[in-house]
Amino acid sequence: MDAVAAPPGTDPVVPAPPTARLRDLGRQAYEPVWRAMQAFTDARDEATADELWLVEHEPVFTLGQAGRPEHVLAPGDIPVLHVDRGGQVTYHGPGQLVLYPLLDLRRLKVGVREYVCRIEQAVIDTLGDWNIEGRRREGAPGIYVNGAKVMALGIRVRRGCTFHGLAFNIAMDLSPFQRINPCGFEGLQVTSLVDLGGPSGLDAVKPALVGHVAAQFGLDLEDAAPPAP
Repeated sequence: MDAVAAPPGTDPVVPAPPTARLRDLGRQAYEPVWRAMQAFTDARDEATADELWLVEHEPVFTLGQAGRPEHVLAPGDIPVLHVDRGGQVTYHGPGQLVLYPLLDLRRLKVGVREYVCRIEQAVIDTLGDWNIEGRRREGAPGIYVNGAKVMALGIRVRRGCTFHGLAFNIAMDLSPFQRINPCGFEGLQVTSLVDLGGPSGLDAVKPALVGHVAAQFGLDLEDAAPPAP
């Protein structure tokens, strides 16, 4: 952020970084959180503070707007929801850390492509905290380690404001991914942070991830209570 010009002989005035509210929702079913994100985005205006929501979801497959049902191979007892994000099908479940950045990109002066790049970089930096090298893959958003996907990314931007977000596999049962073509790719391998030598608990990863996301967007975070159900 540029400093404001100051009279000669005085220090420049540097604006304070924008404040974003951090809400930890704990473990929740997917649909109520999705509807709450929609409602927040529809109701916000140019003065609404940005928010970051952390959540761990109950088991669910979600299929994006252009998602093809044939990529859901054998859902079994896990529900399938058609949602309004980009991308194909993915799985959410216990042991996966989901982060929903609810950001006003116009106010942050960040384009959509740059937004995706910064989110991916925050996850690369988080993996780096445990000496794990994460990589991007051309044409397949998300982060990969040794060719296996550890973080999936599916977003929606409405009136310049983001919702949906990233799903970071920490220490989870990965077998449900075998019931789908993850992100629309047949045979795509998935992995988790614990299998890569990282921590086995979400609480160890949360501060690292939100810290790197905040750094990418120049945000000053303040803790806030979860939204009312």
